[in-house]
Amino acid sequence: MQFTRSDLEQAHALVTRQMLPTPQYAWPQLAERFGAEIWIKHENHTPTGSFKVRGAITFIDWLKRTHPDVPGICTATRGNHGQGQARAAVAAGLTAKVYVPHGNSVEKNAAMRAFGAELVEFGEDFDTAKEEAFRVAGEEGLFIVPPFHEELVRGVATYGFELFSAIPDLDTVYVPIGCGSGICGTILARDALGAKAEIVGVVSENAQTAKLSAEAGHAVETQTARTFADGMAVRVPVQEALDIYGEKAARIITVSDEEVAEAIRVYYRDIHNLAEGAGAAPLAGLMQERAAMKGKKVGVILCGGNIDTDWFLTVMQGGVPEV
Repeated sequence: MQFTRSDLEQAHALVTRQMLPTPQYAWPQLAERFGAEIWIKHENHTPTGSFKVRGAITFIDWLKRTHPDVPGICTATRGNHGQGQARAAVAAGLTAKVYVPHGNSVEKNAAMRAFGAELVEFGEDFDTAKEEAFRVAGEEGLFIVPPFHEELVRGVATYGFELFSAIPDLDTVYVPIGCGSGICGTILARDALGAKAEIVGVVSENAQTAKLSAEAGHAVETQTARTFADGMAVRVPVQEALDIYGEKAARIITVSDEEVAEAIRVYYRDIHNLAEGAGAAPLAGLMQERAAMKGKKVGVILCGGNIDTDWFLTVMQGGVPEV
């Protein structure tokens, strides 16, 4: 998979008919903290509070053009993908059935319902819910929206298009990895625009499938993926995504839930922005590599801000949410 500048310009024109470009700011307190020029890409400022809405816009546009008779979609999510898909599908006159695991974020579930999703809880984790979504889509004649698809990634890549268009000389960009659309979109946007930044993937130490797979050169499933950074809570890698980030990410690093919680606190104290667990993970990665990044120009993707109230209160009181 690869995109040209024209591919991304067309996707960006489509996406920005439904949402404004998100800002990227170089915050002075973060510069003081890290001794570097730190640019935050604010994907927490989209209509759903997450970058996933971009891919939903391009995917549903493609679906309506190529499968005009499809009555609706079916997908699985931990929340942000489902919000984007429900929003775009319902606006296009489609139904949206969304599977989440039991115990999923209460507030993300409420947001998905508000965007028009028929929400179904199934299984103990994302990958189990995904299997059921695929089965039900086949039974009910719904179009399955996978976690990774060229049209999803083309939309997601528009945040990288914005970032590298605005700051083409970044040295390093930190991106979280769940199923992989975010890091792959960032890599493909960098390549399409001819930027030179290293792309560093960040995973939870409790959900290392992407890192283990990239290091092994083939898919490595994990037994569990228990982390409050639910956007990274994936047991089974997506091969098409692995083919991209396994080759083109500079490295993949792990962060603990404690480090993610501290990054959420740093975001709130320094720039008064909310970050959910996966949204804060890239900053946690930068915190690990602070010494190596000193004096450099660094991009950090704040990919989402949809953290439940109880978890946020726990974090701000110095704790780590239990899952």
